[in-house]
Amino acid sequence: MIPRDPLGYLPETPSQTAGPYVHIGLIPRQAGFDIFDNNLGETLVTPATQGTRIRVEGRIFDGTGALVRDALVEVWQANAAGRYAHPADHQARKAEDPSFRGWGRTGTDFATGIWAFETIKPGPVAGRAGHRAMAPHLNLWIVARGINLGLATRLYFGDEEAANAADPVLNVIEQPDRRKTLIARPEARDGHIAYVFDIRLQGDGETVFFDI
Repeated sequence: MIPRDPLGYLPETPSQTAGPYVHIGLIPRQAGFDIFDNNLGETLVTPATQGTRIRVEGRIFDGTGALVRDALVEVWQANAAGRYAHPADHQARKAEDPSFRGWGRTGTDFATGIWAFETIKPGPVAGRAGHRAMAPHLNLWIVARGINLGLATRLYFGDEEAANAADPVLNVIEQPDRRKTLIARPEARDGHIAYVFDIRLQGDGETVFFDI
């Protein structure tokens, strides 16, 4: 029999955080288990994918400033034309790219704490209900032990100043210092561009997360 409190309400179900087996179930190759024929991982591109190849990488820090070495990170993004690989995207004037799935999953490296994706720089995406276009960005989702609900955030590109200044989502954030937590800095790497984006879960410089 399920116990009730004096007011007749059922007690709250205990919560659980993700892990410590999240790697085995979702990114088993990183945990040393080669069990899937198709590992949907950190590489979103193929030789046929259109657009500028980039690398995005970063680290995740907890509230004490310590590296989170066992987090899982997912990315969802538009293609180089600014269109998502999803039937709900009705931007008919923008080209599809069948060679780009727009979604990836990886984990922080157990030794270095670095997560990374090999992808392309997305194009601007149309805003909802005719609103102005959103600057090129990546949608990120983070989960780890100690996190009850996955954390959703965005990565914007530091070399897109004009587009970022007009972005409707960035402009919802009133404090300029808080907006900066969503901007990745560009770095040149052997003829390619890498964007570095560190995520801070709590404390000074805490990354902006979205309730979606």
